Amino acid sequence: MAGSKKIPRPSGRVSRPKAIVAAVVLLVVAVPTLNGFFGAFERTSGGEVAVVRNGGMFDNNKIRQVIDPGSGLTWIGWWSHMHKYPAQQRFYTITSDAGRGDRTGVDVVTVPSSDGVNMGIEGTLYFTLNLDHATLRKFDDKFGTRKFTGADGKARYAYDGDQGWSAFLDQIIRPVIENDLRTQVNSFRCAELVSSCALVQNNSGGKQQQTSLRAQSNNANIAKVQDAINTSLEQDLQQTLGFPFLTNLHFNLARITLPASVQQAVDSAQAAFAKVTESQAQVAQARAEAEANRARQDGYNKCPTCADIEKLKALPKGITVYAPGNDRVAIPTG
Repeated sequence: MAGSKKIPRPSGRVSRPKAIVAAVVLLVVAVPTLNGFFGAFERTSGGEVAVVRNGGMFDNNKIRQVIDPGSGLTWIGWWSHMHKYPAQQRFYTITSDAGRGDRTGVDVVTVPSSDGVNMGIEGTLYFTLNLDHATLRKFDDKFGTRKFTGADGKARYAYDGDQGWSAFLDQIIRPVIENDLRTQVNSFRCAELVSSCALVQNNSGGKQQQTSLRAQSNNANIAKVQDAINTSLEQDLQQTLGFPFLTNLHFNLARITLPASVQQAVDSAQAAFAKVTESQAQVAQARAEAEANRARQDGYNKCPTCADIEKLKALPKGITVYAPGNDRVAIPTG
């Protein structure tokens, strides 16, 4: 029909802009969905326990479940979060060995004895995290929802690997250990824990204490300190943390050291005593030799023949003629 307009037929193709928008929408929806699905299955190794928290876009952040150590593949829900904590025995070491302590560099707790000498304490606390599910839920609510600053200055959660766990121990557990050490060590005098302290300390009269070089064992007193710490530490930690989150606690007191200045004075005193002892030994030896000579001379006075015999024994080898008191001796020549 003349003058009529043609009606365009649909081509069945989508415009490029629409296709791009559709692809972007698909990626935005599909990628998080796939991540949420595949991330919804988790497991724990033999040395860790996990507290699972909800984390979906429209979900709350409450604890969903607790997964025991060495689990199989477990459904934890869409976009949930795993807070993994150590399940086996752990330890916290305080030592002057820069390569072994939980803190970098030399790490020694310095506490005063009852007589005012600062003493360096080294040791290790052994413990296990309480694996009771209800207790773990409380632990995660209290300590899994805040960060702790580590030795490197970075803030981490307690479940952020070994560095996060160490930061938690350093900020929460270490002060309790130091307080217990200070309380127990302060009930002993320096010489009761380190016997060489007596070499450089003064008595009430102001005179230097006289002590023998024989070092007396202080193991009994050190054991008392260690036992007292093991008795009080569990109670103090429970009171500080608010719940028995740590179990099987045992503190091993490894070493007690003196400040550098005190140790130097001890070394000087020991060297002086060594010289005195050496001189005393030389005097005793001289006295013994003089006494032996007197006894020998008395014997010769009573037995002149014995003296001659001793003289003959003392002659050099090769002498064939000996005429004491006679300077005219004929020695045959070859």
